[in-house]
Amino acid sequence: MRKGPLCLMLVTLSMVAPAHGEESAEGGSTTPLSLSAGSQITELQQRLKVSEQQREELSKQLQNTDSERESAQLGRLRQENQRLKLQLKEAQASNPLPRLLTDQQQWFVIGGGVALLALLCGIFASGATRKRRQWLN
Repeated sequence: MRKGPLCLMLVTLSMVAPAHGEESAEGGSTTPLSLSAGSQITELQQRLKVSEQQREELSKQLQNTDSERESAQLGRLRQENQRLKLQLKEAQASNPLPRLLTDQQQWFVIGGGVALLALLCGIFASGATRKRRQWLN
């Protein structure tokens, strides 16, 4: 005999036998199962109510702790804001003249002044009379 049909027959028999066993077990115990299911349902409903009450209490506690934490954090932020405002006012009071130019602009102006001074020195160094310069061939 070949292995293919033998394996197929064994698999089919192994699937059919447990199915018949389950049907007979379910058919004989319908009354006790329904009574126990009813008691389980009422017990689970009671546990559900208790769990919901505990959840509500915990959510209230969580909201209270969150609000307390936020209020403490809000108070710290307000104090820090006041402190920074005072520091800003003090800094503005100590430096009454605002800076007209930034550092980069100051260096640009200084460079322009030096170039202008060099131009004037060159003009005065060449003399008051203008000489015509000619190239000698």
